[in-house]
Amino acid sequence: MTTIRRWFTAGRTLGEDLAEDERGDVPGWVLVTLMTAALVVVIWAVAGPALVNLFEQAISRVSGI
Repeated sequence: MTTIRRWFTAGRTLGEDLAEDERGDVPGWVLVTLMTAALVVVIWAVAGPALVNLFEQAISRVSGI
């Protein structure tokens, strides 16, 4: 039971620390968001045609065309 209490206390302390920091890490989150968007665009550009082909093959097999 004491382990659960320690985890709860640690989580509450972390939550209070995050709540006190009003500014946050906005530049970091902007960078993470932009990098994620760039990765999605690059992966889609590389894998897009293969995914379209795979989808069309699957549909043609299911529909029997």
